[in-house]
Amino acid sequence: MQTQTLTVTIDRDWRELYDAIWRPEVFPAWASGLTQSTLEDMGDHWRARGPEGDVTIRFTGHNAFGIMDHRVYLPDGAEVYVPLRVYQNGAGAEVALTLFRQPGMSDGTFAADADWVRRDLAALAARYGKA
Repeated sequence: MQTQTLTVTIDRDWRELYDAIWRPEVFPAWASGLTQSTLEDMGDHWRARGPEGDVTIRFTGHNAFGIMDHRVYLPDGAEVYVPLRVYQNGAGAEVALTLFRQPGMSDGTFAADADWVRRDLAALAARYGKA
């Protein structure tokens, strides 16, 4: 699959940033796809309301490496893997999300998804960067 890795630099210690944002319940504060839904803790996964129905999300647990990967299971049974990392960039942090072009996705839809991720990363930087 074609991929695009989108990043944002944030003026905050990377471990401090990771500790502030790794929990699934924090994602709706900056991930706009989850801001319009309740993110429900179902024990071993989370449930959210997507545009086409309920989605199941499984998040990577807290770790020493800044990994925040998650898998989204769509109502039609498709699985979308979302690699997400927070890592050191000098005295600050870099947040990187890799977007996979899904089978059958048009150029326009892939570009729109990338723009959506850029907006979410900008919202993350605005909310969690140093003032």
